[in-house]
Amino acid sequence: ADRFWSMEMNKRLPVEHPVTEAITGTDLVEWQLRVAAGEKLPKTQKDLKPQGHAMEARLYAEDPAKGFLPSIGTLERLRLPDDVRVDSGVREGDTVTPFYDPMIAKLIAYDETREGAAAKLAHALSSVQIAGVKTNAAFLVRCLRQPDFIKGEIDTGFIEQHKSALLPEQAAPDARILACASQFLIEERARAHTPDPWDMRDGFRLSGEAKETIEFVIDGKRVPVEIVHHRGGALSIFADGKKLAADAHASAMRLSSGDVAVMEAGETWQLSLYDPFAAAEAKGEATDRIKAPMPGKIVQVFVRPGENVTRGQPLAILEAMKMEHTLAAPADALVATVDVSQGDQVQEGAVILRFARDRSEAA
Repeated sequence: ADRFWSMEMNKRLPVEHPVTEAITGTDLVEWQLRVAAGEKLPKTQKDLKPQGHAMEARLYAEDPAKGFLPSIGTLERLRLPDDVRVDSGVREGDTVTPFYDPMIAKLIAYDETREGAAAKLAHALSSVQIAGVKTNAAFLVRCLRQPDFIKGEIDTGFIEQHKSALLPEQAAPDARILACASQFLIEERARAHTPDPWDMRDGFRLSGEAKETIEFVIDGKRVPVEIVHHRGGALSIFADGKKLAADAHASAMRLSSGDVAVMEAGETWQLSLYDPFAAAEAKGEATDRIKAPMPGKIVQVFVRPGENVTRGQPLAILEAMKMEHTLAAPADALVATVDVSQGDQVQEGAVILRFARDRSEAA
């Protein structure tokens, strides 16, 4: 009982070393370099006097709503706060790949109290703007503001115990988000304005106010937003007959896919514009198969052709980005073909298995 036991020894600084540095006023990276150069440690244990509280959050490219599944893609926007310490190894325009840990940055806040450190870190994370990949920024903000977390009443079951508060179902973009996206599109078009009046698409009329409609696709439904252009350049935005007001703290941008990303309080909403040609193509997409959500390795296959499966039943396990992801049946179905084997390396979108409409289709 009076002895210390070491469970693990790393020949490197742990990811959380900035917390130690913050509360002890040291630079452990500098210490490493000095020791490597043959110098002695600048201080001994008795010289260290920890003060205050520090917290570190790992900002990851992952989707908390889908079991924290890593999110790969290009960081089309990356705006990190400047009021806390930020350690990062990526820049805007870099790509999050399936081959490395998807950490984007570490954010570290210091204060005299635990409550103050948590509040500073939550505020910093709420100002994060990232588009192109999903992140855990908003999830971290909710954690940091959860009363039990602030009081330190946490254990390994914390997320599950507070799941409804920490992992709420993301609602469809509300009026503020729709207004922000619509206003951005109008401003984007104005920036690309040419002198040719035939290039203008602002609903011009010889008399009365000009009106136009922008259609978004949300949850598979077309959502029209009406823009009214007033004299003098002012705009009014309406949806379902109600006037919308954009959130002053939200920011929007156009993604390479053509979608509009709206970022607010650590959340990112991706809104698609209605495209009649894309809609026609989507109607012909197959829904009778399971595809790989990202590149990875098939480590297990649980079913065979001709087997009946039930909704939620595990079908295969894909190993990607240091995690195992279970591919489950979306509904009760009959397996027609299994297109992979254990040990196969697959790319994103690769067909894992197909379902049959009836037993005659099962291989």
